[in-house]
Amino acid sequence: MRRLALRLSDWFLARPRMVKRLITLSVDYTAVMLALWLAYCLRLSTIYTPPPQQWWLFLLSPLLAIPVFARFGLYRTVIRYIGLDAIWAILKAITLYTLILAVVILLAREYAGLVPRTIYAINAILLVLMIGGSRIMARWAFTRQQISSEQRRKQAEFLPPVIIYGAGAAGAQLAAILKMGNQLRPVAFIDDDQTLHHQQINGLTVYAPSALSSLIKRFETAELLLAMPSVSRRQRQQILQTLESYPVRIRTLPGMSEIAQGKISVSDIREVEIGDLLGREPVAPDTVLLTRNITDKTVMVTGAGGSIGSELCRQIIQQQPRQLVLYEISEYALYEIEKSLHHLGRDVPIVSLLGSVLDKNRLQKACQHFGVQTIYHAAAYKHVPMVEKNITEGVRNNVLGTLNTALAAMAAEVETMVLISTDKAVRPTNTMGASKRFAELILQALATNEPQSATRFTMVRFGNVLGSSGSVIPLFRQQIANGGPVTVTHPDIIRYFMTIPEAAELVIQAGAMGEGGDVFVLDMGEPVKIIDLARRLVHLSGLSIRDETRPDGDIEIQFTGLRPGEKLYEELLIGSHVAVTRHPKIMRAEEQVIIWPVLQDILDQLSAAIEQDDYGQIRALLLTHIDGFTPQSDPEDWLQSQQAMSASGQV
Repeated sequence: MRRLALRLSDWFLARPRMVKRLITLSVDYTAVMLALWLAYCLRLSTIYTPPPQQWWLFLLSPLLAIPVFARFGLYRTVIRYIGLDAIWAILKAITLYTLILAVVILLAREYAGLVPRTIYAINAILLVLMIGGSRIMARWAFTRQQISSEQRRKQAEFLPPVIIYGAGAAGAQLAAILKMGNQLRPVAFIDDDQTLHHQQINGLTVYAPSALSSLIKRFETAELLLAMPSVSRRQRQQILQTLESYPVRIRTLPGMSEIAQGKISVSDIREVEIGDLLGREPVAPDTVLLTRNITDKTVMVTGAGGSIGSELCRQIIQQQPRQLVLYEISEYALYEIEKSLHHLGRDVPIVSLLGSVLDKNRLQKACQHFGVQTIYHAAAYKHVPMVEKNITEGVRNNVLGTLNTALAAMAAEVETMVLISTDKAVRPTNTMGASKRFAELILQALATNEPQSATRFTMVRFGNVLGSSGSVIPLFRQQIANGGPVTVTHPDIIRYFMTIPEAAELVIQAGAMGEGGDVFVLDMGEPVKIIDLARRLVHLSGLSIRDETRPDGDIEIQFTGLRPGEKLYEELLIGSHVAVTRHPKIMRAEEQVIIWPVLQDILDQLSAAIEQDDYGQIRALLLTHIDGFTPQSDPEDWLQSQQAMSASGQV
């Protein structure tokens, strides 16, 4: 019988969809007549034989039921994946059919013969059992067949056991999908809700979090899946903190906004986001600020293929600009962001331009030709040690590139230019930070010198973004995957962190509040010790730290020393003057300004020093005019290292 059932399942699954629907419809047609006849039999306690004048009722009942079933989508549901929604649809369809049948019988009671009123209820119950039961049995058979086929192909391959944290709708759906798949084997639920403890969901028992240690040993589980997409980031952080001490790898489902449009799949399971560890709760955006500089306007993003630039593009295109101009020096990065934006499916014209921000003529022509109204200037060299090794190009790109973009914007009468700055511009200890502060000074001076200019300049300063190119988080994940060691520069180093989407969203809103020459700083939340971040990532990977007290641990953490120009901590304000704005996460800083005639002379000197590769003069100009610039390296050592790199071609 089992072999026959498998053959029938194979045969049915191989049929075209239309054939499957016809078979299902035929089964339902028979079930409707059979249920009505059985209802009579049960009600009259005999084998009922309908009189000739009543046969029309049995023949008519399927003609009433089938259209109702079709209207409720019973023939569009894939039986292998039938769930509670489909059962609910069956209940509603049968209820409506029963009401229609009752009305028809009442209207034709002279021709219907004896129809006891309890027939309707008995008929409905039997029909639920037949229609719903047939589908559940079919799903069971197909699932068993699928598993059997997989077992035949893979010779009963053992599936790794996993525990699911969260016994809500997402957890139950995930468990059902895992049971039908062939990648992971769910063995238990963990949930904080005491009313669920010791209950069964999809054949799995729900346990309290306190039972996790014993469950890990009992099932020899090495992985835990966090299925709580609707909880706040703060709650998720608290849960993850409690799970850090357990020797399991933790993965999670995406947020509700990402799974609302489709079913959960195994491919949705991913590594725990570092944003969940920080517990930052993003503030709902101000839609007026989001759209002010974008909707129905032509927008340009320089450095469009970078980490911040690409996320800016993705968020900009959601606000329906008239046109989006991508300006990028890297051909591959430009190709990738263009492809990514087309996949979003927005009906917004996209213009992809290869070019450098050092080419003022190309920038100006692009702004004039496309009628650019808003520029987000994200193009910059941002990697601190790399810029420290390549002083000339770092200063050239970050300072002169910003100058060229600003002058091109003014010449083309661009309405708004927003500079993406950094917290490293505050009392910088490295050339990258000093160059970004110089870029801020340029926009501040132009705004002060040209108050009647059509272009409004705004700067937005923030700290580290999670997952950006050069970020410590991807490096840590790669090092853990390679077996360690995880490298941290200093045991006391701390950083502010923000997710890339949140940073881009706040940049757009801050840029919309600028009046001219404004420096906005973003609320970065609480600083995080990098060593703590490294330890948590190791623990959440199901591994342990190897040190003097635990020589048998999995991953060692090594301290490599501060890199050239690297600070122990970052700041967002040069002075103490800061004003609140209409957005709780955005503040306006009041910084010292160098007037344009003076700054123009300094820029001429800086340009000449760059052209002559005069590192000493470049450093002297930055030391003189950038508040708080205190480079960490000794001037003589710094100059010798630059000359050595110049000789090797690295300038």
